[in-house]
Amino acid sequence: MPDSPAPSFHRKPLTGPEDLALFGAPPVFDTPRHVNRPAAPDRAAFDAMMDAVWERRWFTNDGPLVQELERRLSAFLDVPHCVLTSNATAGLDLVMQCLGIRGEVLLPSYTFISTAHLLALRGLTPVFCEVGTDMALDPADAAARLTERTGAVVATHVWGSPCDIDGLGALCDAAGIPLLFDAAHAFGARHRGHPLGRFGRAEVFSLHATKAFHTCEGGLITTCDAALADQLRLARNFGFSGSDRVDCTGVNAKMSELHAAMGLANLDAFPATRAAARAVHAAYRDGLAGLTGLRLKCPPAAEDNNHHYVVAEVDARAFGLTRDRLVELLTAEGIWARRYFFPGGHRSPPHAAANPGLSLPRTEALCDRVMLLPGGGAADLAEVAEICRMIRFVAGSAAAIHNACKAG
Repeated sequence: MPDSPAPSFHRKPLTGPEDLALFGAPPVFDTPRHVNRPAAPDRAAFDAMMDAVWERRWFTNDGPLVQELERRLSAFLDVPHCVLTSNATAGLDLVMQCLGIRGEVLLPSYTFISTAHLLALRGLTPVFCEVGTDMALDPADAAARLTERTGAVVATHVWGSPCDIDGLGALCDAAGIPLLFDAAHAFGARHRGHPLGRFGRAEVFSLHATKAFHTCEGGLITTCDAALADQLRLARNFGFSGSDRVDCTGVNAKMSELHAAMGLANLDAFPATRAAARAVHAAYRDGLAGLTGLRLKCPPAAEDNNHHYVVAEVDARAFGLTRDRLVELLTAEGIWARRYFFPGGHRSPPHAAANPGLSLPRTEALCDRVMLLPGGGAADLAEVAEICRMIRFVAGSAAAIHNACKAG
């Protein structure tokens, strides 16, 4: 991994609300510090691959770099079949098509909204479910919502941690329906000693630039089902099995050689990227330790999490300020903390009308308490220390800040 640039921030005195950017003081950061700044691999390695692509004039259509990346990812994830796509949403759409999913699909409300959008656009009915203590789909709540119309379950490995794979697997096996995993966050995580990627009928990873491993933009479907993998490869290329033979309906969901080059360079760098992310997460853990009303989500010691996400829960009563107020204060300082997955799928306007009166208390509590802080392997440790200093100051000055906000 290349060295991070020197931190660029103003270590200003923090004595009262007047020192905060929300009340007119200069911000700590001149340019925003985003959640999960993209990792950048070795430029020379990437350029060398792009030079070869340029010489071949083979820019897309299952090129040699896409094929190489699929082979290497298969070995890295210890899964027989890897199918790269243009993005993760397209990948999940292909899985739904190839498995012939119909009717209702159970999913957590606490997940990225693209899954619910995709289901609705495909003519399926999203059935939003509650989360458990791990912030992932609760198998017991899913079981209570399962009907004869249920065609599949899509569970999310949220924050780079595996969800209850065994509990959900037992549920789906008993019902005779496919279990699929949204593994967008979870590249490099493990379950019972095995990398995620080989569980359920298929798992779909996002390779977007903000993820722990990325191809700038892209998706990855992993499966142990050879027949499904063959179908997916056809469907991602309009159904073509030859130059003039179309075996099934399909779309253009192929990955280009440019994106595959970024993926190959990032795969080489991934061990260093993950180690850097762990160091960042540890810095937040130490820097925010002991704060009343703010709890950092830390993976269990035995779990192989990618540590890409720095997740905090804010208890407004104990902290003295709401999560939203804290996000507002940090954003003004150039620390672009984010609410996730606000407001929850069942409360988002495109889907709320189809779910009138649906109450998911645990999900709603998370949506009102959780925020993400700038983390990942590309974050700078000195900047993390400054972010922690700012949060500690806000926590210690919560009453004065609350009064200043009311006066303003």
